[in-house]
Amino acid sequence: MWKWLHPYAKTQNAYQLCERLLPWFVTSALISFVIGIVWGLAFAPADYQQGDSFRIIYIHVPSAILSMGAYSAMAIAAFVGLVWQVRTAFMAMVALAPIGAVVTFIALFTGAAWGKPMWGTWWVWDARLTSELILLFLYLGVISLYASFEDKHQAGKAAGVMAIVGVVNLPIIHFSVEWWNTLHQGASITKFDKPSVAPDMLWPLLISILGLALVMAAIFIRRLQNEIVRRELNRPWVQELVSAAKEK
Repeated sequence: MWKWLHPYAKTQNAYQLCERLLPWFVTSALISFVIGIVWGLAFAPADYQQGDSFRIIYIHVPSAILSMGAYSAMAIAAFVGLVWQVRTAFMAMVALAPIGAVVTFIALFTGAAWGKPMWGTWWVWDARLTSELILLFLYLGVISLYASFEDKHQAGKAAGVMAIVGVVNLPIIHFSVEWWNTLHQGASITKFDKPSVAPDMLWPLLISILGLALVMAAIFIRRLQNEIVRRELNRPWVQELVSAAKEK
């Protein structure tokens, strides 16, 4: 796999790959995300206990799952950058961090909005909620640490180390409902042998997860392109791109 990825360590190749992939991701993201959200919010049956208030699941669960998925991807990019000294990997890490932070905030906000009618309070220092909040701080820490260095190569290394160390929080988030007595409910859709969600509620949820993942991927691709242009502004191929954009 590394032989396949190696050519894209060159920033120009990575930029061109992003240019080819972006239209496909944008189109598939819009289609799947709209289908999943509309199906879930308008056509899925109401929950027998929670009524229509449960429909926030179609935003909360995808954002909660993908907040961890984005952090995993960011940490992998950081690892590649540190081990193989690939500058494009650090750029990918930086491009992904704000996206993960926003999705984590959405997960926390929608979780609080869901918790109010269910638990009678907006926030409790529950193990799952607290570890998810720590995840947001880790994202913000990576962003801040990278921004604090003028030398962006050294910034990538420092932020990369922080990103990798923060991976220890991911299993805590996932297994917190099993390790401690918490208010947060246990796993539902990750029990593949017998999910706790009825099929007519599960399918729009799965499509919503796919849709949000594709939306994040499309935004990431564009942000990675912008980061490459920002970092490689003095390269001839980037100057040609800028000149062509001005002519249009």
